[in-house]
Amino acid sequence: MALKETVCLRSHTFCFKYVKMYSLGFNIYNSSSGDKIAAAEDAEPAEPESPDQCLSLLPWDRFSAWLHCVCVVGFDLELGQAVEVIYPPHSKLTDKEKTNICYLSFPDSNSGCLGDTQFCFRFRRSPGRKVSLCCFLDQLDRDLPVYLKKDSAYYYGYVYFRQVRDKSLKRGYFQKSLVLISKLPYVHLFRTMLKQIAPEYFEKSEAFLEAVCSDIDHWPPPVPGKVLQLPIMGLIMKVRTPALADAQISMALPTVHEVDLFRCFCPVFFHIQMLWELVLLGEPLVVMAPSPAESSETVLALVSCISPLKYCSDFRPYFTIHDSEFKEYTTRTQAPPSVILGVTNPFFAKTLQHWPHIIRIGDIKLPGEVPKQVKVKKLKNLKTLDSKPGVYTSYKPYLNKDEEIVKQLQKGVQQKRPTEAQSVILRRYFLELTESFIIPLERYVASLMPLQKCISPWKSPPQLRQFCQDDFMKTLEKAGPQLTSGLKGDWIGLYRHFLKSPNFDGWFRSRQKEMTQKLEALHLEALCNENLVFWSQKHTEVETVDLVLKLKNKLLQADREHLPVKTDTLKKLQTHINDIILALPDDLQDILLKTGTT
Repeated sequence: MALKETVCLRSHTFCFKYVKMYSLGFNIYNSSSGDKIAAAEDAEPAEPESPDQCLSLLPWDRFSAWLHCVCVVGFDLELGQAVEVIYPPHSKLTDKEKTNICYLSFPDSNSGCLGDTQFCFRFRRSPGRKVSLCCFLDQLDRDLPVYLKKDSAYYYGYVYFRQVRDKSLKRGYFQKSLVLISKLPYVHLFRTMLKQIAPEYFEKSEAFLEAVCSDIDHWPPPVPGKVLQLPIMGLIMKVRTPALADAQISMALPTVHEVDLFRCFCPVFFHIQMLWELVLLGEPLVVMAPSPAESSETVLALVSCISPLKYCSDFRPYFTIHDSEFKEYTTRTQAPPSVILGVTNPFFAKTLQHWPHIIRIGDIKLPGEVPKQVKVKKLKNLKTLDSKPGVYTSYKPYLNKDEEIVKQLQKGVQQKRPTEAQSVILRRYFLELTESFIIPLERYVASLMPLQKCISPWKSPPQLRQFCQDDFMKTLEKAGPQLTSGLKGDWIGLYRHFLKSPNFDGWFRSRQKEMTQKLEALHLEALCNENLVFWSQKHTEVETVDLVLKLKNKLLQADREHLPVKTDTLKKLQTHINDIILALPDDLQDILLKTGTT
């Protein structure tokens, strides 16, 4: 009997205490002996799956919690790229979505990707689509850190592309992609999964794919904070997704994208701080790279560099001239949109000449020696995709350059420090820079919250005070980023620019929603602490019935909006409702006990 292996994948975490081991978080075990085959971080014991989360799910619901579908894209001599297989067969994709998947699943012809290539892309979902498991997945989503929450308007495509010479075919090459379509941004997990299943799929074809999907339909739901065992074709992947409760810890670690930051930023080594500003401000950015693998990794590295802040604009790890948004994003009739594009086609060097910030990436290699200082290049010098690697922009950073991080990473190159350790240093640098920037905003926004004494059970919850830019700017003199960062420069100018950006808008809306829900929760608690039965005895039956209906709606709202209310509080409020109803005449009791909420 073949040995069953277990691949333990801590795809979303990398603990600093393991830096000396330079592990990427993989454990490979022989399940019969329990011996480690590869050194790595020990996984936590798996927690039991709760029956109410899983047993109530219908066939393919578990699959849908992880993936929308699996596609096989091949090359047809008459049709070009074509979707050959969609699994499960009942999965719905519009013609527009299929077209996007077809073109985004193959590298541009100039990339010359022989052998196996992995990359990912992101595309817009067609509007008006119903989402299965909506409430269930929304409940899971609320417990995730903000940078891992799914965006219901987009799908990710995770690609394993194979191109090998085959004289038996008219074209002379075998070209095919296995593509996982998902709403989840779990880049490292799905990349690892494809690495395990794609090579075998190309040998065994459809029956193997059906077995893979069947395995996924037995996976537990992606519950945040739990160690999950995910069986896949004789292997078991152990994965833990960070939960909101441990987000503060997870922020000091690589994000779920888990790209090799140092490797990705090597070609633009001396400009990492300027790139951080451009991403923070939601500036239009183009990454020109020789292959989809390099373009997608670099775009994901850029998006993750402002974590724990969520990048709220659109980003396309791999973008082609066939993309349905091509005209929208390349038009010269209006300013370039707030988006990060990863491209490989030389045509873009001409089409996107008017874009203000372009990053040209060569073949990504780790430097054998300390990289030399490279100046920012002028946009007019970027004429073709063959232009030298570098950053082409006229942007002047608001903050002075941090020489310390550059020296620290240069020293690492000299000492042959592993790239995983270099990436941890770089990620921590970005994290501390982002936190220094965002803490003053968090502090000011918290001051907009009404005092608890202003919450009355007999009035509607008070409103948040308005965000005033001038008032915020005044707080920076004594409580600005200088408290946590030694960087000098025009912080005020950076904040003014940021307050006009999509990233501020997305961040503030999220904070506004959280605080509004907190006020609703406090209002519920205030109601529970009142003697509502005594109140009802002092008022008319009409007023009492009105109160009961409002309280029932409060309970519905708490459930619908997942308000941060303790279960005991909700039970107490339900008891109040029942007691009030029982004190009413029988005819009213019958009506109110049957009456739902609106």
